[in-house]
Amino acid sequence: MNQKVSVLVENIEKVIVGKTDSIVRIITAMLCGGHVLIEDVPGVGKTQLVSALARSVDGRFNRIQLTPDVMPSDIVGFSMVDTQTHDLVYKEGAAMCNFLLADEINRASPKSQSSLLEVMEERQITVDGTTHVLPRPFMVLATQNPVETYGTYHLPEAQMDRFLMKISMGYPSYESELDIMSRAENHEYGKNVEPVMTLDDITDLMNFAEQVQAAPNVRRYILSLVTATRNSDLVKLGVSPRGSIALLRAAKAYAFVMGRGFVTPDDVKAVMTDVLSHRLMLSPKGKSAFGDERAVLENIALTVKSPDEIAQS
Repeated sequence: MNQKVSVLVENIEKVIVGKTDSIVRIITAMLCGGHVLIEDVPGVGKTQLVSALARSVDGRFNRIQLTPDVMPSDIVGFSMVDTQTHDLVYKEGAAMCNFLLADEINRASPKSQSSLLEVMEERQITVDGTTHVLPRPFMVLATQNPVETYGTYHLPEAQMDRFLMKISMGYPSYESELDIMSRAENHEYGKNVEPVMTLDDITDLMNFAEQVQAAPNVRRYILSLVTATRNSDLVKLGVSPRGSIALLRAAKAYAFVMGRGFVTPDDVKAVMTDVLSHRLMLSPKGKSAFGDERAVLENIALTVKSPDEIAQS
């Protein structure tokens, strides 16, 4: 693992126990400028993970609890008249930060959900014809409960497509949960995370991740995986070109996190389900045979030869 990334992971693990893989994936998304949707049951540490990441890099962290009565102005801000100068003054919303935790995003109304589209894609906010550029790095980490559907609004495909990854932390292991229980008895638990990097350090790491090389045969492998989703009878709606671009970006960042300056087929496989699972729609056959998108993607990947397998054949 890259030495600087390893320091960041270890610092977050002071709070988040037994979830190294989830930490690595969120850092991977951050280093390629992506957003993450965390779909998981309450109480597994989603909020703590985001907060620990923000504190580890000395970033500005905002959290907004999304409910049906949250207005777009709560997210993007609004203009008001200054009583002294009579000029319009911009008042920042929750999105003006480095790390935005949008808690229970599927509880927000469609109008409020759509206000995040420009924020996530363009990394800017336009209010009353004036554009306000968001700081760099900027990352949205949204959560949603996969079980409870009462009072929720389904995220449209256009919104889902803005997330680089969709991950699930899952329950901790038996031993990890014993450790968590012991740590929770200390009232200072979760508050002892000190910054180990500056925002400039993260920007430098992002630039290094962009320079990771992906050979032509690896790029063709990515495109073959994406094309296979469009041709499979298990899939009703395949992955779009935005998905293939996202998979390349994520594979390059993951390779950098793992300490390499080039992408391997294993890097692509490592992030494939996180990057593509929320970008396709299963056919009735796919649902009945495999149940969910991740299982279908893993099955499709078995039908696509990697560059190594092609070389050996």
